[in-house]
Amino acid sequence: MSLTAIGVGMAALAVIGGGLGIGFATSSAVKAITQQPEAHGKIRSTLLIGAALAEATAIYGFVLGILIILMVK
Repeated sequence: MSLTAIGVGMAALAVIGGGLGIGFATSSAVKAITQQPEAHGKIRSTLLIGAALAEATAIYGFVLGILIILMVK
């Protein structure tokens, strides 16, 4: 197995994981807001922080995968 394949796999998993994480977080936030509409401000701010962290992690993984691909060539 070459390092290029490992880099591509890492990049793909990072992007997929970030998307799934943000999707689950948004789903949970919508459910929480429908159950407690008065707490929508706290829920929304927590959701935005969590989504930003999940997206940052996905970007770090993607960049690391791309760096592995470029280092091999």
